[in-house]
Amino acid sequence: MDFDPRLEYLPRLPRKKDFGIGCVGAGFIMRDCHLVAYRQAGFNPVAIASRKPETARAVAGQHGIGRVHNTIDELLRDKSVEVLDVAVPPDAQPDILRRAVEHKDHIRAILAQKPLALSVQDARDCVERCAKAGIVLAVNQNMRYDQSIRALKDILGRGWLGEPVLGTIEMRAIPHWMLWSEKLPSLATFVMSIHHLDTFRYWFGTPERVLASTRPDPRTRFPHSDGINLYILEYDNGCRATSWDDVWTGPVREGSQGDIYIRWRVEGTDGLARGTIGWPSYPAKTPSTLDFTTKKQPGYWLQPRWPEVWFPDAFVGTMAQLLCALEDGKEPEISGKDNEETIALCAAVFAAAKEHRVVTMKEFLR
Repeated sequence: MDFDPRLEYLPRLPRKKDFGIGCVGAGFIMRDCHLVAYRQAGFNPVAIASRKPETARAVAGQHGIGRVHNTIDELLRDKSVEVLDVAVPPDAQPDILRRAVEHKDHIRAILAQKPLALSVQDARDCVERCAKAGIVLAVNQNMRYDQSIRALKDILGRGWLGEPVLGTIEMRAIPHWMLWSEKLPSLATFVMSIHHLDTFRYWFGTPERVLASTRPDPRTRFPHSDGINLYILEYDNGCRATSWDDVWTGPVREGSQGDIYIRWRVEGTDGLARGTIGWPSYPAKTPSTLDFTTKKQPGYWLQPRWPEVWFPDAFVGTMAQLLCALEDGKEPEISGKDNEETIALCAAVFAAAKEHRVVTMKEFLR
Protein backbone atom coordinates (compact mmCIF):
# COMPACT_ATOMS: atom_id res chain seq x y z
CA MET A 1 0.00 0.00 0.00
CA ASP A 2 1.06 3.61 -0.50
CA PHE A 3 2.09 5.29 2.75
CA ASP A 4 2.90 8.99 2.88
CA PRO A 5 4.68 9.78 6.17
CA ARG A 6 4.71 13.56 5.68
CA LEU A 7 3.06 15.16 8.71
CA GLU A 8 1.22 18.41 9.36
CA TYR A 9 3.26 19.84 12.20
CA LEU A 10 3.36 23.55 11.34
CA PRO A 11 0.47 25.96 11.98
CA ARG A 12 -1.61 27.54 9.26
CA LEU A 13 -0.72 31.21 8.82
CA PRO A 14 -3.27 34.00 8.25
CA ARG A 15 -3.59 35.65 4.86
CA LYS A 16 -3.55 39.08 6.51
CA LYS A 17 -0.53 39.59 8.76
CA ASP A 18 -0.73 43.30 9.46
CA PHE A 19 -3.39 43.33 12.18
CA GLY A 20 -2.18 45.86 14.78
CA ILE A 21 -1.09 43.95 17.88
CA GLY A 22 -1.01 45.67 21.26
CA CYS A 23 1.26 43.92 23.77
CA VAL A 24 0.42 43.92 27.48
CA GLY A 25 3.43 42.85 29.53
CA ALA A 26 7.17 43.02 28.84
CA GLY A 27 8.59 40.06 30.74
CA PHE A 28 10.45 37.02 29.44
CA ILE A 29 7.53 35.37 27.66
CA MET A 30 6.70 38.55 25.72
CA ARG A 31 10.28 39.70 25.15
CA ASP A 32 11.94 36.40 24.25
CA CYS A 33 9.06 34.33 22.86
CA HIS A 34 6.04 36.27 21.55
CA LEU A 35 7.87 39.15 19.92
CA VAL A 36 10.67 37.01 18.49
CA ALA A 37 8.06 34.70 16.93
CA TYR A 38 5.93 37.59 15.62
CA ARG A 39 8.83 39.22 13.81
CA GLN A 40 9.79 35.84 12.40
CA ALA A 41 6.23 35.35 11.05
CA GLY A 42 5.80 38.93 9.80
CA PHE A 43 3.11 39.92 12.31
CA ASN A 44 2.65 43.54 13.33
CA PRO A 45 3.18 44.61 16.98
CA VAL A 46 2.31 48.31 17.10
CA ALA A 47 2.24 49.18 20.81
CA ILE A 48 3.32 47.91 24.22
CA ALA A 49 2.61 48.68 27.87
CA SER A 50 3.79 47.10 31.09
CA ARG A 51 3.54 47.55 34.84
CA LYS A 52 6.96 49.21 34.57
CA PRO A 53 7.08 51.69 31.65
CA GLU A 54 10.88 51.60 31.59
CA THR A 55 10.76 47.84 30.94
CA ALA A 56 8.25 48.35 28.14
CA ARG A 57 10.49 51.00 26.59
CA ALA A 58 13.48 48.66 26.65
CA VAL A 59 11.53 45.84 25.00
CA ALA A 60 10.05 48.25 22.43
CA GLY A 61 13.54 49.35 21.50
CA GLN A 62 14.77 45.78 21.23
CA HIS A 63 11.91 44.73 18.94
CA GLY A 64 11.18 47.92 17.02
CA ILE A 65 7.72 48.63 18.45
CA GLY A 66 6.62 52.14 17.60
CA ARG A 67 4.55 53.18 20.63
CA VAL A 68 5.10 52.70 24.34
CA HIS A 69 2.16 53.53 26.60
CA ASN A 70 2.66 54.52 30.22
CA THR A 71 -0.30 52.46 31.40
CA ILE A 72 -2.25 49.43 30.24
CA ASP A 73 -5.46 51.45 30.09
CA GLU A 74 -3.76 53.93 27.79
CA LEU A 75 -2.84 51.06 25.48
CA LEU A 76 -6.41 49.70 25.58
CA ARG A 77 -7.63 53.09 24.28
CA ASP A 78 -5.13 53.03 21.38
CA LYS A 79 -7.26 52.82 18.21
CA SER A 80 -4.45 51.15 16.26
CA VAL A 81 -4.69 48.08 18.51
CA GLU A 82 -6.92 45.50 16.79
CA VAL A 83 -5.52 42.43 18.56
CA LEU A 84 -4.61 42.43 22.24
CA ASP A 85 -1.74 40.15 23.31
CA VAL A 86 -1.78 39.70 27.08
CA ALA A 87 1.23 38.31 28.95
CA VAL A 88 0.59 38.88 32.66
CA PRO A 89 0.20 36.53 35.67
CA PRO A 90 -3.04 34.51 35.71
CA ASP A 91 -4.43 36.19 38.81
CA ALA A 92 -4.15 39.62 37.13
CA GLN A 93 -5.38 38.61 33.69
CA PRO A 94 -9.20 38.49 34.10
CA ASP A 95 -9.33 42.12 35.24
CA ILE A 96 -7.44 43.25 32.14
CA LEU A 97 -9.78 41.28 29.87
CA ARG A 98 -12.82 42.81 31.56
CA ARG A 99 -11.41 46.27 30.89
CA ALA A 100 -10.45 45.36 27.34
CA VAL A 101 -14.00 44.44 26.28
CA GLU A 102 -15.03 48.04 26.94
CA HIS A 103 -12.99 48.92 23.83
CA LYS A 104 -14.77 46.59 21.43
CA ASP A 105 -14.98 49.42 18.89
CA HIS A 106 -11.39 48.67 17.87
CA ILE A 107 -10.20 45.58 19.82
CA ARG A 108 -11.39 42.63 17.73
CA ALA A 109 -9.43 39.73 19.24
CA ILE A 110 -7.49 38.81 22.38
CA LEU A 111 -4.71 36.27 22.95
CA ALA A 112 -4.61 35.56 26.68
CA GLN A 113 -2.03 33.61 28.64
CA LYS A 114 -2.70 30.19 30.07
CA PRO A 115 -4.52 29.63 32.25
CA LEU A 116 -7.18 32.11 31.24
CA ALA A 117 -8.01 32.39 34.96
CA LEU A 118 -7.45 30.43 38.16
CA SER A 119 -11.06 29.22 38.35
CA VAL A 120 -13.59 27.95 35.85
CA GLN A 121 -16.01 30.64 37.04
CA ASP A 122 -13.63 33.52 36.30
CA ALA A 123 -12.67 31.97 32.98
CA ARG A 124 -16.31 31.56 31.99
CA ASP A 125 -17.01 35.18 32.88
CA CYS A 126 -14.18 36.32 30.57
CA VAL A 127 -15.42 34.04 27.78
CA GLU A 128 -18.98 35.35 28.08
CA ARG A 129 -17.90 39.01 28.17
CA CYS A 130 -15.75 38.58 25.06
CA ALA A 131 -18.53 36.73 23.24
CA LYS A 132 -21.05 39.46 24.11
CA ALA A 133 -18.62 42.11 22.84
CA GLY A 134 -17.95 40.19 19.62
CA ILE A 135 -14.27 39.75 20.50
CA VAL A 136 -12.48 36.54 19.45
CA LEU A 137 -10.70 35.04 22.47
CA ALA A 138 -7.85 32.53 22.33
CA VAL A 139 -5.54 31.19 25.05
CA ASN A 140 -1.81 30.68 24.61
CA GLN A 141 -1.64 26.92 25.22
CA ASN A 142 1.66 26.89 23.39
CA MET A 143 2.66 23.26 23.98
CA ARG A 144 -0.03 22.32 21.44
CA TYR A 145 2.25 24.01 18.91
CA ASP A 146 5.39 22.14 19.88
CA GLN A 147 6.28 20.36 16.68
CA SER A 148 6.28 16.81 18.08
CA ILE A 149 2.98 17.33 19.90
CA ARG A 150 1.32 18.67 16.77
CA ALA A 151 2.80 15.95 14.55
CA LEU A 152 1.43 13.27 16.88
CA LYS A 153 -2.01 14.87 16.69
CA ASP A 154 -1.82 14.45 12.91
CA ILE A 155 -0.79 10.79 13.31
CA LEU A 156 -3.71 10.16 15.67
CA GLY A 157 -6.10 11.88 13.27
CA ARG A 158 -4.95 9.64 10.40
CA GLY A 159 -5.60 6.54 12.50
CA TRP A 160 -2.05 5.22 12.19
CA LEU A 161 -1.96 4.28 15.88
CA GLY A 162 -5.51 2.92 15.95
CA GLU A 163 -7.43 3.50 19.17
CA PRO A 164 -5.30 5.19 21.87
CA VAL A 165 -4.58 2.85 24.78
CA LEU A 166 -2.01 4.65 26.95
CA GLY A 167 -0.37 8.07 26.81
CA THR A 168 2.49 9.09 29.12
CA ILE A 169 4.61 12.18 29.70
CA GLU A 170 7.69 12.04 31.93
CA MET A 171 9.20 15.40 32.84
CA ARG A 172 12.47 15.60 34.73
CA ALA A 173 13.23 19.31 34.51
CA ILE A 174 13.78 22.31 36.77
CA PRO A 175 11.51 25.25 35.91
CA HIS A 176 12.20 28.84 36.77
CA TRP A 177 9.42 29.88 39.15
CA MET A 178 8.55 33.51 38.47
CA LEU A 179 8.12 35.84 41.45
CA TRP A 180 4.38 36.15 40.80
CA SER A 181 3.96 32.37 41.17
CA GLU A 182 4.87 32.58 44.86
CA LYS A 183 1.50 34.08 45.79
CA LEU A 184 -0.71 31.75 43.76
CA PRO A 185 -2.87 29.14 45.54
CA SER A 186 -1.36 26.50 43.25
CA LEU A 187 2.22 26.31 42.06
CA ALA A 188 3.01 23.36 39.79
CA THR A 189 -0.51 22.41 38.70
CA PHE A 190 -1.60 25.71 37.13
CA VAL A 191 1.89 26.83 36.06
CA MET A 192 3.69 23.67 34.87
CA SER A 193 1.35 20.65 34.76
CA ILE A 194 -1.18 22.68 32.78
CA HIS A 195 1.03 22.14 29.68
CA HIS A 196 0.75 18.37 29.93
CA LEU A 197 -2.88 18.32 30.98
CA ASP A 198 -3.83 20.47 28.00
CA THR A 199 -1.71 18.27 25.72
CA PHE A 200 -3.59 15.18 26.87
CA ARG A 201 -6.86 17.00 26.16
CA TYR A 202 -5.54 17.95 22.71
CA TRP A 203 -4.61 14.36 21.94
CA PHE A 204 -7.41 12.40 23.61
CA GLY A 205 -10.11 14.82 24.77
CA THR A 206 -11.29 15.59 28.30
CA PRO A 207 -11.20 12.59 30.66
CA GLU A 208 -14.01 11.46 32.94
CA ARG A 209 -12.01 10.90 36.14
CA VAL A 210 -8.70 11.92 37.74
CA LEU A 211 -6.40 10.38 40.34
CA ALA A 212 -3.46 12.43 41.62
CA SER A 213 -0.73 12.80 44.22
CA THR A 214 1.59 15.70 44.96
CA ARG A 215 4.30 16.81 47.36
CA PRO A 216 6.35 19.99 47.78
CA ASP A 217 9.55 20.45 45.79
CA PRO A 218 12.56 20.31 48.18
CA ARG A 219 14.41 22.99 46.22
CA THR A 220 11.63 25.60 46.18
CA ARG A 221 11.93 27.64 49.38
CA PHE A 222 8.69 29.61 49.39
CA PRO A 223 5.57 27.89 50.84
CA HIS A 224 3.68 25.71 48.36
CA SER A 225 1.73 22.45 48.39
CA ASP A 226 1.92 21.17 44.81
CA GLY A 227 5.49 20.79 43.59
CA ILE A 228 6.07 17.27 42.22
CA ASN A 229 2.81 16.16 40.55
CA LEU A 230 1.79 12.61 39.63
CA TYR A 231 -1.59 12.00 38.03
CA ILE A 232 -3.67 9.55 36.03
CA LEU A 233 -6.51 10.52 33.69
CA GLU A 234 -9.25 7.92 33.07
CA TYR A 235 -11.41 7.83 29.94
CA ASP A 236 -14.59 5.81 29.65
CA ASN A 237 -13.39 4.41 26.29
CA GLY A 238 -10.53 2.68 28.13
CA CYS A 239 -7.73 5.10 27.31
CA ARG A 240 -5.45 6.11 30.17
CA ALA A 241 -3.05 9.07 30.33
CA THR A 242 -0.49 9.76 33.02
CA SER A 243 2.32 12.20 33.74
CA TRP A 244 5.17 12.48 36.23
CA ASP A 245 5.86 16.19 36.53
CA ASP A 246 9.11 16.10 38.48
CA VAL A 247 10.42 19.61 39.12
CA TRP A 248 13.05 18.34 41.58
CA THR A 249 14.95 15.73 39.47
CA GLY A 250 17.42 15.13 42.27
CA PRO A 251 20.06 17.47 43.76
CA VAL A 252 21.30 18.59 40.35
CA ARG A 253 21.90 22.20 41.39
CA GLU A 254 23.30 21.07 44.72
CA GLY A 255 26.22 19.05 43.34
CA SER A 256 25.02 15.80 41.75
CA GLN A 257 25.09 14.95 38.06
CA GLY A 258 21.93 15.78 36.13
CA ASP A 259 19.51 13.71 34.12
CA ILE A 260 17.09 16.31 32.77
CA TYR A 261 14.59 15.62 29.98
CA ILE A 262 10.97 15.49 28.92
CA ARG A 263 9.81 12.34 27.14
CA TRP A 264 6.38 11.27 25.94
CA ARG A 265 4.92 8.04 24.56
CA VAL A 266 1.55 7.06 23.10
CA GLU A 267 0.54 3.44 22.50
CA GLY A 268 -2.43 2.49 20.35
CA THR A 269 -4.04 -0.67 19.05
CA ASP A 270 -2.26 -0.28 15.67
CA GLY A 271 1.04 1.38 16.56
CA LEU A 272 3.03 3.44 19.00
CA ALA A 273 4.86 6.75 19.05
CA ARG A 274 7.52 8.21 21.30
CA GLY A 275 9.14 11.61 21.47
CA THR A 276 11.22 14.12 23.36
CA ILE A 277 10.62 17.80 24.10
CA GLY A 278 13.57 20.11 23.49
CA TRP A 279 12.50 22.82 25.97
CA PRO A 280 14.78 21.83 28.90
CA SER A 281 17.80 22.79 26.73
CA TYR A 282 16.57 26.41 26.30
CA PRO A 283 18.16 28.83 25.33
CA ALA A 284 19.96 26.26 23.15
CA LYS A 285 17.68 25.66 20.16
CA THR A 286 16.99 21.93 20.49
CA PRO A 287 14.15 20.55 18.33
CA SER A 288 11.70 18.11 19.84
CA THR A 289 11.70 14.64 18.28
CA LEU A 290 9.20 12.00 17.18
CA ASP A 291 9.59 8.31 16.29
CA PHE A 292 6.60 6.14 15.40
CA THR A 293 5.75 2.71 14.09
CA THR A 294 2.44 1.45 12.71
CA LYS A 295 0.90 -1.75 11.39
CA LYS A 296 0.08 0.22 8.23
CA GLN A 297 3.82 0.26 7.40
CA PRO A 298 5.14 -2.80 9.25
CA GLY A 299 8.79 -3.28 10.03
CA TYR A 300 9.79 0.38 10.26
CA TRP A 301 10.39 3.10 12.78
CA LEU A 302 9.60 6.38 11.04
CA GLN A 303 11.59 9.34 12.37
CA PRO A 304 10.48 12.71 10.96
CA ARG A 305 12.64 15.67 12.00
CA TRP A 306 12.40 19.45 11.68
CA PRO A 307 14.51 22.55 12.41
CA GLU A 308 11.84 24.40 14.43
CA VAL A 309 11.77 24.40 18.25
CA TRP A 310 9.09 24.95 20.91
CA PHE A 311 10.56 28.20 22.32
CA PRO A 312 10.06 30.53 20.47
CA ASP A 313 8.69 28.99 17.23
CA ALA A 314 5.50 27.58 18.75
CA PHE A 315 4.40 31.12 19.59
CA VAL A 316 3.91 31.77 15.89
CA GLY A 317 1.18 29.13 16.03
CA THR A 318 -0.85 30.53 18.90
CA MET A 319 -1.09 34.03 17.43
CA ALA A 320 -1.58 32.63 13.92
CA GLN A 321 -4.51 30.53 15.12
CA LEU A 322 -6.17 33.61 16.61
CA LEU A 323 -5.62 35.67 13.45
CA CYS A 324 -6.94 32.84 11.24
CA ALA A 325 -10.03 32.59 13.43
CA LEU A 326 -10.50 36.35 13.15
CA GLU A 327 -10.20 36.15 9.35
CA ASP A 328 -12.49 33.13 9.02
CA GLY A 329 -15.11 34.21 11.56
CA LYS A 330 -14.65 30.95 13.45
CA GLU A 331 -13.83 29.82 16.99
CA PRO A 332 -10.07 29.29 17.54
CA GLU A 333 -8.99 25.74 18.35
CA ILE A 334 -7.36 27.27 21.46
CA SER A 335 -10.49 29.26 22.34
CA GLY A 336 -11.30 30.65 25.75
CA LYS A 337 -14.21 28.22 25.97
CA ASP A 338 -11.90 25.29 25.28
CA ASN A 339 -9.55 26.55 27.99
CA GLU A 340 -12.37 26.34 30.54
CA GLU A 341 -12.01 22.55 30.33
CA THR A 342 -8.22 22.68 30.76
CA ILE A 343 -8.69 24.88 33.85
CA ALA A 344 -11.30 22.42 35.14
CA LEU A 345 -8.82 19.58 34.61
CA CYS A 346 -6.16 21.47 36.56
CA ALA A 347 -8.66 22.05 39.36
CA ALA A 348 -9.56 18.37 39.34
CA VAL A 349 -5.91 17.29 39.62
CA PHE A 350 -5.30 19.79 42.43
CA ALA A 351 -8.38 18.58 44.33
CA ALA A 352 -7.64 14.88 43.77
CA ALA A 353 -4.14 15.31 45.20
CA LYS A 354 -5.19 17.51 48.10
CA GLU A 355 -8.23 15.44 49.10
CA HIS A 356 -6.74 12.00 48.33
CA ARG A 357 -9.70 10.82 46.28
CA VAL A 358 -10.79 10.01 42.76
CA VAL A 359 -12.57 13.05 41.34
CA THR A 360 -14.87 13.32 38.35
CA MET A 361 -14.65 16.08 35.80
CA LYS A 362 -18.39 16.68 36.14
CA GLU A 363 -17.66 18.20 39.56
CA PHE A 364 -15.60 20.98 37.95
CA LEU A 365 -17.50 21.59 34.71
CA ARG A 366 -20.79 22.73 36.22
